[in-house]
Amino acid sequence: MRNIVHRHLGKVVAGAAIAVAGTAVMVGITLPGTAGADETGGPVAGRVAQQSGQGQDQGQGASVAPGVVEQAPAEGKKGKGRDPLTDDEIERVEKIAVNRQLLDTSEDVEGDRGPQTLTVDLADPEAAEVDDPDAPRRAEVTFYDYRDDTLVTRTVDLDSGKVVRTGTQHGVQPPPSRAESAEAVTLLIADPLGAGLKADYKDATGKELTSPDQLLVSGGIYRAAPGAQPAVLDKCGEHRCVRLFPKVKNGPWIDARSLVIDLSTRKVAKLQL
Repeated sequence: MRNIVHRHLGKVVAGAAIAVAGTAVMVGITLPGTAGADETGGPVAGRVAQQSGQGQDQGQGASVAPGVVEQAPAEGKKGKGRDPLTDDEIERVEKIAVNRQLLDTSEDVEGDRGPQTLTVDLADPEAAEVDDPDAPRRAEVTFYDYRDDTLVTRTVDLDSGKVVRTGTQHGVQPPPSRAESAEAVTLLIADPLGAGLKADYKDATGKELTSPDQLLVSGGIYRAAPGAQPAVLDKCGEHRCVRLFPKVKNGPWIDARSLVIDLSTRKVAKLQL
């Protein structure tokens, strides 16, 4: 892995290599990050200097008043209509959706009691409610149960505070949550196959990589392809497997695309790319 990484350290990973997962497309677009933003004498700085000089030549003064960032309006406890869920609503919905039975019979990504929360979103209105301004507000909560690799979706009526619909699916793998990506990094750091990642982090920073907090990480779901991976990854898709796209904070990207972390079995494997 280390030989591969050094060819990419500090550079944008090639789009063809990154387009291995849905979220990787976004990563490929955003990788350039700071290009032109903080570079002294860059095109943006040049335009600003030119405009400033023009302003002075025209007698408009030597400086421009600094911009003012207005404070965001206070958020209420309840939203209205199709307003996004408030923080209070999200917290309340999560508690309602995880009843005692689900709490006692499920596991999160770290193996603790209770399911792994993935998303909490405002649910789409029913067909007959689309044009009704007073339609009930509902929230849709998705969990992943690592005990039996099940995606659980629960719909909560925000007015009544009750779960009105529950659905379960197998083999459905939404993008990993931030907590899942962090756990994948933790597993990779602890595994012998993570030696290259740690070595490249040290080359870039001079420091040891010991925690996922030292990286900015995007993750994508990996699904098994017949004959394209070691046998340990054959159940990826049924299991929750991720590939990572790590970046040193305030530093370069590290190419880890050949590594797959099976969060269901907590094992790491290397693809033959």
